[in-house]
Amino acid sequence: MAVPTASSFCSARPPSSAASNNPKVHLHSAQLSSASTTCVLTLRLDPTLHAGRLRRLPAPPKPANFRVVASTKVDPLKIMISGAPASGKGTQCELIKNKYGLVHIAAGDLLRAEIASGSENGKRAKEYMEKGQLVPDAIAVMMVKDRLLQPDSREKGWLLDGYPRSLSQATGLRAYGFEPDLFILLEVSEDILVERVVGRRLDPVTGKIYHLKYFPPETEEIATRLTQRFDDTEEKVKLRLHTHNQNVETVLSLYEDITIKVKGNAPKEDVFVQIDTALTKLLEEKKSALGSLAA
Repeated sequence: MAVPTASSFCSARPPSSAASNNPKVHLHSAQLSSASTTCVLTLRLDPTLHAGRLRRLPAPPKPANFRVVASTKVDPLKIMISGAPASGKGTQCELIKNKYGLVHIAAGDLLRAEIASGSENGKRAKEYMEKGQLVPDAIAVMMVKDRLLQPDSREKGWLLDGYPRSLSQATGLRAYGFEPDLFILLEVSEDILVERVVGRRLDPVTGKIYHLKYFPPETEEIATRLTQRFDDTEEKVKLRLHTHNQNVETVLSLYEDITIKVKGNAPKEDVFVQIDTALTKLLEEKKSALGSLAA
């Protein structure tokens, strides 16, 4: 038996008995225009139709239920610490790293590693460092950027030691998306700085820094292998201090809203108390902000 078409219902007459008796097609609703030229017809197909003719499409899957869950992990700290040569940055970085678990990244160590490797960048960097000048950004920024992108720095947070040293370096890092939560500046008088630098010695085996007066080596064996870095002479340190003083104010202009100045002439424990107080406050603010988002 043929299935009635829509046109067969587009009349003023009721549907024929043939259509009414069709077990496969049922008139569900019909709306006829007054001019009998427009017909809106809804047919309900019997689901028992054979697969070879007409099939009922499967019901669409129910939409998945999504939930937005706020992160419960506090964003790791991102800290910059600056100061003149021998201002105590390395000592304070060690204390900060031990308490807060940040990845300590010393720009000077990155540069010296390049110099020790004998690479072209290392040779170029050494020429500038021997003159007490800043290493060009083309070398320094890329080395620091690559280290900050390492997985441990991203996961644990980072403590950038002695970098940036100029406004161009700071803007270079900002261009790559690196912004600190806090900028720490250690302030130490020049006469103390010179004394600290001239007496400083490096253990080439462990990389540990000693001072002949303030922090002598533990054993005679260590003392015999200590070396003085090529840029740790009075002449070189005065050149570096001059360069540092010229550039530090321009760097601070970029981070003035997040800068704390710490007097570095005090014993290292007292200096750390000042820094620790600022970092503790910063972490509490981060936790509070996270709690507000999760609420």
